Amino acid sequence: MPHHLARWTGLAGSALLAVAAFLGGALPDGNLRPTPVSIWQGPNGPLIIAAWLVGTALMAYAWWTLRDRVPSARWALVTVGLWLLPLLFAPPLGSRDVYAYACQGASYAAGINPYEQGVSALPCPWLDTISYIWRDTPAPYGPLFVVLSGAAVKATGSLTGSIVLFRLMAVVGVALTAACLPVLARRCGVPAGRALWLALACPLVAVHLVSGAHNDALMVGLLVAGLAVVVSRPGRPGPLLAGGVLLGLAGGVKVTALVVVPFAALAAIAGAYSIRALIRDGGWVVGGAVATVAGVTLAAGLDFGWIAGLEQGGLVIAWTSPSTAVGQTVGYLAVPFGWHGDPLPVTRGIGMAVLALVLVWLWWRARARDPLWHAGLALAATVALAPLYHPWYWIWPLTVLAATSRQRIGWFTVVALVSSFLVLADGTGLPRFTKTVGAPLMTLLVIVVVVRLVRSARAARRPVAVD
Repeated sequence: MPHHLARWTGLAGSALLAVAAFLGGALPDGNLRPTPVSIWQGPNGPLIIAAWLVGTALMAYAWWTLRDRVPSARWALVTVGLWLLPLLFAPPLGSRDVYAYACQGASYAAGINPYEQGVSALPCPWLDTISYIWRDTPAPYGPLFVVLSGAAVKATGSLTGSIVLFRLMAVVGVALTAACLPVLARRCGVPAGRALWLALACPLVAVHLVSGAHNDALMVGLLVAGLAVVVSRPGRPGPLLAGGVLLGLAGGVKVTALVVVPFAALAAIAGAYSIRALIRDGGWVVGGAVATVAGVTLAAGLDFGWIAGLEQGGLVIAWTSPSTAVGQTVGYLAVPFGWHGDPLPVTRGIGMAVLALVLVWLWWRARARDPLWHAGLALAATVALAPLYHPWYWIWPLTVLAATSRQRIGWFTVVALVSSFLVLADGTGLPRFTKTVGAPLMTLLVIVVVVRLVRSARAARRPVAVD
């Protein structure tokens, strides 16, 4: 497809998604327990689903066809801006999380610690807009975002005004990514236009970061800014400290951003790796990040309860998480033999243990080469091995890998492409209704991947024959 045709194809898709948002998006007065069938049978049901499906397909196709041949960075930015425009003024798409942000902000503004009590304790004036499972659970977000949520609610005093400010925060995060990603890409020898296109033109960004106003946009923007500062001034204490502060602020939005800090410490080294150089240069990055997270937490008058809040993700059971899918499949296979236990805690625990080992292994490999590319892989492993997977989580590794990988990242773009179709316009997750098929298929994929990794490791250890 010619690049000019791709631009207008994606814009048409964005316009259709805006139509779907107005007709049946994640509206505050919507049904909190919809099903694909109830949506289809509801008012404008076929039109809503058709607009969502065709709109997503058009954006995804336009993004995919230009993934390796973007005319320029400027062209990519203009095109992304055009695609985002229709969704800036439409209701939220793909998730109701923005309503939870507002309620958690209302709790904090009222003097309640959202890490200790759910939003029903106030109670939040917009409690009926939130899914039932999140009404009595503590906030899983970092202290910086809790403060920003409280400020948004206090400044506007209304749900609509708060949503506008949350979307503005998301736009700021996307703009920060757009400004800093080219710096990171050039330092890593990656074409800036290609990096911007892969990271920002992905349908997940338009639907979930901007329209859905997810705080992941702000987290990714701060994370990319921090990495760009670090890689631009290795060995310089002032810039390295500033980069660490930016990474700490990203962790203050979502703690998972801190996964990249050990890799950023390696990127901060001027010259060859050594323990002394790591302490001398990387210490500024690590110290800046840790001090920022601790400082924001204390300044907000909060504690570190957000760490316990991360466990609430386990309440959602979906086969899109490999460790969850394996547990579901084991449960299905065990039922005919009379066993009705719950294997999920075991398989999820194994997944987290594997993640810990993978992160250590990636950092060890990164000592000698491409630490920021390994940081992207670390984010991918974090998303893949966690007990819960939401489609917009994949934007974290995709953004970093787009700017740090000199080779194609085909598998990562395929995951983003498939993820774009997992959630309907109103936030209904299709995995919830396809678990008996999806869980075994995901388990089969896990087995295939493990077998291939084992074979690759054995092949790498074989001695090379010398004639």
